[in-house]
Amino acid sequence: RVMRAAFARFATPRAAASVHRAWSTWNSFFSFLVADGVVAGNPMPAVGRPRAPLPQPKPLRGADTPEQLLASVARQEGRQRDPWPERDLAVLALALCAGLRLSELLALRVGSLTGRAGERRVDVAGKGGRPRVVPIEPELDGVLAGYLDSRVRRFGSRTVRPDAPLLVDRQGEPLRRGGLQYLVESCYRRAGITDRVPRGARLHALRHTFATRLAEDGASAAEIMRLLGHASLASSQTYIEVTAGQQRAAVRSNRTNRALAGLVAAEGDARS
Repeated sequence: RVMRAAFARFATPRAAASVHRAWSTWNSFFSFLVADGVVAGNPMPAVGRPRAPLPQPKPLRGADTPEQLLASVARQEGRQRDPWPERDLAVLALALCAGLRLSELLALRVGSLTGRAGERRVDVAGKGGRPRVVPIEPELDGVLAGYLDSRVRRFGSRTVRPDAPLLVDRQGEPLRRGGLQYLVESCYRRAGITDRVPRGARLHALRHTFATRLAEDGASAAEIMRLLGHASLASSQTYIEVTAGQQRAAVRSNRTNRALAGLVAAEGDARS
């Protein structure tokens, strides 16, 4: 009773996340005391564990920020030591138009891009061992094709075999976690949008932007759940089976795909 009253006084003026962390800390502390024989029992279960708050989405701020970012990265800038705009654009486009996590991007292989024209998709090794398939529209497919063409020019055709890593660094080695984070942050700086990236989000802000735009453009909670690879959505009480056609329609409605269309056309003109 004393602990419940004390914890209630502590919790009243504080945010839910702070209360949840405090409960976990005190629970661990009393568990240690019980194990050491200092106290007879742990009072924290009687206090009641507060519900952990759901993490809030952290998309890029600004209505046209994704388009500004993509356009900036697509331009080859002379001040870069070894510019590779095709690779940089492919990374950002995969996150913005397919909603992939950092670990999922690193796990991609060239052979992860599958399907015939009009039905292209990326096979994703999802979080928690949950594989999923994300449809990709012709605009994103064109960006990825342009990147792979540029990779062949740099390192030769043997580097784009199906089992090869999809994303590589400027030496042709597989991109690693730190390198991918640095790449994305440098793209933010070049585009002049660092003030529009939520603190602590980094690459995840691109995934959140994908989901936010899907919702704004009419995708259902079930469609978003399947496309992002979530085990469940707390806001959805029932599971709705989503067909492949519905998922493709949801991706097609994503405005960021339309921003890629002009960039793909411009790259094609430059190569011809």
